[in-house]
Amino acid sequence: MEVRAVARYIGLSPRKVRLVVDTVRGKPVGEALAVLRYLPNAAAREVAKVVKSAVANAEQNNHLSAEDLYIASISADEGPSLKRWRPGARGRANPIRKRSSHITVVVAEKEVR
Repeated sequence: MEVRAVARYIGLSPRKVRLVVDTVRGKPVGEALAVLRYLPNAAAREVAKVVKSAVANAEQNNHLSAEDLYIASISADEGPSLKRWRPGARGRANPIRKRSSHITVVVAEKEVR
């Protein structure tokens, strides 16, 4: 059984979030949260929130145990960009794109054989 959680419109660049997402992909939930707790990246806090939300969804809605869950898939996709302008040389305007991202986490139960 797979349970998912999505955080949308996070004010961080998807490129930076993917660095964090790649470190926890495929890990058990407890280990992933321990790794995220000590990562210095700002994105680690946001990814940890989504992982905790997915675990809470699994426990509350599907009555799964948190110890048996692992991160089946996790991704950081591009959200909308806010376009802003900064003054440039010779009276011109230079664009600034404030990027956002959508973080999706899918947790699943380990198969016991």
